[in-house]
Amino acid sequence: MPHIRTAYPRGLYALIVACSISVSSPPSYALNDYHLPTLGGPSSSASSEEFRLGRAWLRQFRAQAPQWQDPIVSDYLESLVARLLPYSQLGDLQTTMVMVDNRSLNAFAVPGGVVGINSGLFAFAEDEGAFVSVIAHELGHLSQRHYARGSARAEQTQLPAMAAMLAGMLVAASGGGEAGLAAAMGSQAALIQDQLSYSRRFEQEADRIGLQAMADAGYDPHAMVRMFSAMQRLARLQGGNPPEFLLTHPVSDSRLSDAQGRASQLSVASTYTSNTLYDMMRARALLSIYQNSPQQAASRLAQDDAEEPARRYLEALITARNGQTDQALQMLDQLATELPDYGMLPASAASVALDAQRYDEAITRSQRLLRLMPSYLPAQLILAEAQLQRDPEAAYQLLRNITAQNPEYPPGFNLLAEAAGRSGHNGWGHLARAEHLQLTGRVDRGIQQLSLARNAAEQENDQQALARIEQRREAFIEYRKALDDF
Repeated sequence: MPHIRTAYPRGLYALIVACSISVSSPPSYALNDYHLPTLGGPSSSASSEEFRLGRAWLRQFRAQAPQWQDPIVSDYLESLVARLLPYSQLGDLQTTMVMVDNRSLNAFAVPGGVVGINSGLFAFAEDEGAFVSVIAHELGHLSQRHYARGSARAEQTQLPAMAAMLAGMLVAASGGGEAGLAAAMGSQAALIQDQLSYSRRFEQEADRIGLQAMADAGYDPHAMVRMFSAMQRLARLQGGNPPEFLLTHPVSDSRLSDAQGRASQLSVASTYTSNTLYDMMRARALLSIYQNSPQQAASRLAQDDAEEPARRYLEALITARNGQTDQALQMLDQLATELPDYGMLPASAASVALDAQRYDEAITRSQRLLRLMPSYLPAQLILAEAQLQRDPEAAYQLLRNITAQNPEYPPGFNLLAEAAGRSGHNGWGHLARAEHLQLTGRVDRGIQQLSLARNAAEQENDQQALARIEQRREAFIEYRKALDDF
């Protein structure tokens, strides 16, 4: 999913409010513009086999791990990665983010440009710099191709070794804990001599790349030192049962000292800070973690001295959950007036209206925002979901564009399948369902769905859909082979 700007120019919120509230028709897209995902291609920094393995891993991961579906937070993460990428020595590698519904501290990077975080990382990192330091470190692992370099044997053993390591990571990242980590570490140890020295070297390299990327992107590199210190304290408190991230990324005194020394030598480019925005994202994460007791989320945010607008934002979200929709919308509108740079505030209000089944209001609010931020994915998704209830054909057209621009985003295809079915595009609807299945690791079921798509397209005499279905069948067979190899 490409980077989508989260904020818009100061003062434009007043223009959003002043915009006409009439519901305009979405743009029309020709059927031959209906782009569907592939496993993509590697950049100069990753071999085609690494990319293929990594994307196969991602599909398996989506099938097994509990996903955290929050388009607003996902867009924010994309913006952070987009800010770091030019300085992370990754060339033109295409990255994709995955968010895990898990309160434990964890983040990971997988060959093929996959970067993942647990919702628990937001809970642990009390400011944006600390959070960014973990992302920058993981991008450092990708840029140095540490998984591929983890084999000391001949080239023919590297990919099997990496596949075994990724299999262990899959179990660990999806909640398998020590069993998965043991599989990963055992596979690596079978092929790597002096594994500990390799691990230390790789961690230092990732730290070095991450620190430099942070400084070049405008973040204070000392935030990584603060994060390491906090992790070290956590490891000592939890003794022999530290979080998964600390099992694979141990923080020693020498590593902490090395990071401190390097950070002190770096000069920061034009300083960039956004702790207010980060605190709001953290509020969403805490509300997800404490969804059964939202007041715990509010207490945690206040305890960590989050900025006042973020505390009010969380209060508004809790108010909406309690069924007080009008009051929640008033609170969010007031915040958006005070903080006109943050597009996620009017998007949050539109989402509250949608959740309250105020579909016309959700359409109006999201369209106001999209007139100023046409590519803002959270608002696009809110509009599409509301239009499903009012104008399925408009939702179908919009979702075709969304999936074309975001071909690695399964929820978009899930909504597209529903919109296509409701608007009478049955062949394309089954095809969208097939894409959702293959993106979530269920390729065999996706191939079966392609047969349904072909039957529907034949009944509709849709030659363009039939041609696309046959093209995608060949791609799905390749996807299945990649999963089998993994």
